[in-house]
Amino acid sequence: MPADKPSPLLTVRDLNVGFQHPSGYQRALTNLNFELYRHEVLALVGESGSGKSLTALSILGLLPAGARIDGTVTFAGQSLLDASPRQLQQLRGKRIAMIFQDPRLALDPVFSIGEQIVEVLLTHKKADDRAAARARALELLQLVEIPDAAGRIDAYPHQLSGGQCQRVMIAMALACDPDMLIADEPTTALDATIQKEILQMLRQLRRRIDIAILLITHDMGVVANIADRAIVLRQGEIVETADIADLFSQPRADYTRALLAAIPRYQRKPPATAFADAPVRVNVDGLHVEFRRRRQRFHALDNVSLSLQAGCFTGLVGESGSGKSTLGRALAGLIAPSAGDITIDNVSMVRGKTEDIRRIRQTIGFVFQSPRSSLNPRYSIAQSIAEPLEVHTGASKAAVAAQVDSLLEQVGLGAQWRQRYPHQLSGGQCQRVAIARALALKPTLLIADEPTSALDVSVQAHILDLLQKLQREYQFSCLFISHDLVVVSQLCRDVAVLKEGRLVEYGSVDNVLHRPGHDYTARLVDSVLHPLTASRSP
Repeated sequence: MPADKPSPLLTVRDLNVGFQHPSGYQRALTNLNFELYRHEVLALVGESGSGKSLTALSILGLLPAGARIDGTVTFAGQSLLDASPRQLQQLRGKRIAMIFQDPRLALDPVFSIGEQIVEVLLTHKKADDRAAARARALELLQLVEIPDAAGRIDAYPHQLSGGQCQRVMIAMALACDPDMLIADEPTTALDATIQKEILQMLRQLRRRIDIAILLITHDMGVVANIADRAIVLRQGEIVETADIADLFSQPRADYTRALLAAIPRYQRKPPATAFADAPVRVNVDGLHVEFRRRRQRFHALDNVSLSLQAGCFTGLVGESGSGKSTLGRALAGLIAPSAGDITIDNVSMVRGKTEDIRRIRQTIGFVFQSPRSSLNPRYSIAQSIAEPLEVHTGASKAAVAAQVDSLLEQVGLGAQWRQRYPHQLSGGQCQRVAIARALALKPTLLIADEPTSALDVSVQAHILDLLQKLQREYQFSCLFISHDLVVVSQLCRDVAVLKEGRLVEYGSVDNVLHRPGHDYTARLVDSVLHPLTASRSP
């Protein structure tokens, strides 16, 4: 914040938001007070359900029907809570813009990116005609550093990478020269290298154009990298407001200290395991996976070889499109290799007997990135966990029910959760259920595909602790797929690095991540945003 303390652009005073439920009135935001200044990046941080996004929706006047709100929200001297729908419509997009977490969902798939920016400009009368709007759209795409902007202006969202789609979203948000930008988890869905580029671009834009940014995030690395101040929310209340340097060096609130303590940190040596000298359980030899796209062949995996030992975590890292999930699905038998071999417990999954392959597949568990979408919304928690037991074991209903209760206890939920449904659980609780289901058949191989990337840092820490505890009990091998190198360094003993389907580096975490031998690995490591190491470029 500037030393002369000018008038704030946004002022929030005594903001309360609540909802009427059949069980009674429930308050979601309680007595929020804060300011946002021009040129400032103010971060709203906290766990899921803390009220971060609800605060942004309150500012924009986009609360769902039935919400009750009181207090004052003043933007550039204008009261937003007293504004008419027409006045709010004029403010949204024109003076207050917003970018969202998943750019692919926010962009219209049937219109080119240029047409979508043109529509914004014409709607808010920021261009005299379509030709002028198209010229301005090209300028905006160049401003956000879209490669070959002139050649891509007619491209559709599906033809761009996730990072490029997010740049397009930022271009749309900046189209009307807004005074304030609300960024709701703008880099959560992106790889570390793309995340760093987007944050660097936002920092540069903040200085090149006179704009204030309200940043909503649960990533403390992002906060340390870009924010000037931070507000820590917990259950709809502000527990701490501080400058970034003070927040990380001397947090005042116990909750803030707990959030910081939950952040995974680079470890020079991965945790010891009792099975470090165990035999090889999984061997991948010269694996190729090809997909046909019309008349072309796409090499998703190209001559990949690695091994997994019993009782060990092996990390698999790389950018989006590098082939990480393809390798995981190939190990699980969900994708047929084009060449090469996969051997699990001395059984070839390519050339082995059908009955042997079927038996091995029953010993493979899979944990997916999105816990909610991996669970059937029509199944109770007990039904989801019981399904693999009923299909593969032939056990009695009583035995299955007892096993379900045991699994729920093991993942820290308990039998009282068995009749609930996924929509009644938090993201972390859904992931615990998904882990319980994956362990139902006592797997010897667990494939965890980005199992914590969608979770808050404190929930992430609990899930990682749970995986370590369960591995000690079940002694499974685990292929841990992630773009979070800090988590990999904390959890895994070995790590493999994929780039465009090729294995560029493979070895111990200590060697690969702390002494990378390949430029690509070094770039991945350099892109890590960590509160203790995040660089703040001017």
